[in-house]
Amino acid sequence: QLKLAESGGGSAQAGGSLRLSCVASGFVPSRMCVAWFRQVPGNQREALAVIDTGTLNTEYVDFVEGRFAINRADAKNTIYLQMNALNPEDTATYYCAAHTGPWTSCSARLGFTYWGQGTQVTVSS
Repeated sequence: QLKLAESGGGSAQAGGSLRLSCVASGFVPSRMCVAWFRQVPGNQREALAVIDTGTLNTEYVDFVEGRFAINRADAKNTIYLQMNALNPEDTATYYCAAHTGPWTSCSARLGFTYWGQGTQVTVSS
């Protein structure tokens, strides 16, 4: 079974950067649709970015495009979320998720079966 584990969260100052990692282990398919989400307590979880690990095509939601970047490590079992120009509104628990079934388009609208445990990001002003 596929397992996902996030790391790299922590505290940052406004304007700073953090890089989150999502490491896949267990049965790791050669191609997945992987997404980063975040959630603030009391709010709905929101999608941030997705990557097709086969084609390396990416998509971003408008409010992170230009600030966040999703990419795959050369080792292929790690997906990063590079976050720059952080602001206090980015404070949340960040999750990675994977869809391994067939898909027409790798997007945040897919149903993601596999989820990590989350990593907390706190940005102070």
